[in-house]
Parts: sequence; C-alpha cells; structure tokens
Amino acid sequence: MISSLIRDIIPASAPTVSPGTSTTEAARLLRRADVPAVVVLEDDTVEGIVTESDIVAMVAETDSPLDVRAVMSTPVPTVSPESTLIEVADTMREHGMGQLPVVEGTDYRGVASVEMLAPYLSRHRLGIDPDRGAIRAEATDSAEIAVGD
Repeated sequence: MISSLIRDIIPASAPTVSPGTSTTEAARLLRRADVPAVVVLEDDTVEGIVTESDIVAMVAETDSPLDVRAVMSTPVPTVSPESTLIEVADTMREHGMGQLPVVEGTDYRGVASVEMLAPYLSRHRLGIDPDRGAIRAEATDSAEIAVGD
C-alpha cells in the first residue's frame, strides 16, 4: 500500500483559479468537502496554493477582499503523479504543508492532501501531532512549524 503512487488516489479533477481570482471565490471553492486546497495557475503553470488557513489569515488581517495572489503560498513545492505516497508525505513534512499540487511536467493533475494519505500511512509517517492534528516540520533554526492550526 505505501508503495502506491499518488496518481492512484488523487481525484480526477480539482478546482483551480488564476492569480486575479477573488478570495471570496476561492473561499467558496474551499467550502466544498472534496476540496482540500485551491491551486493557482497562470498560463497552465502552478504559481501558488490557497488553503482555508490562508483565507482565515486574510480575514483576520484586513477588511477588504483581495485577489488570491495576495494570500497564496508561493513558491509551492509540487509532486509528480509517479511519486509514492511516502515521498508525498515526506515532501509535505519537509515543507510543513498539508496539501501539495500534483504536476506532470508542467501540467497540473490535482491536489494531494494529508487527509487523502491518512488511510494509507501512519500518523507518525505523516508527521501528524496526535494531540493537535497538525503537521509538524523542522525549520532551519530548529523551531517547529505547525500547519493546520
């Protein structure tokens, strides 16, 4: 099971937006239970990723709606459809991210999420803190980064 490839478990299609899309539209997409993150594409190239926590941070910091380019995480690491589930989990843990775009060459294929990997890998392998449900990654200065708070 753990040698399975991410292409075998990602949904066939996931919503994408352009950098000029409003955060309101991105938030509407993120309300869907089947959407762990919204990938930002420009000219079919992954430019960033927007998560629920990005939208929450934006709302907490400003009263004005913004374009997703103002709140997206960039640059965003990606994984290949041929990546194993372990490789995807390791990349998530290394970057402290709970969602990663899956890209074949320059073509966007979908989003891998920690929730998607959970049935296949242990909490330890995913780097999930059992008390908080957050992904943990070590920063370069040895400080812990929590994602999903």
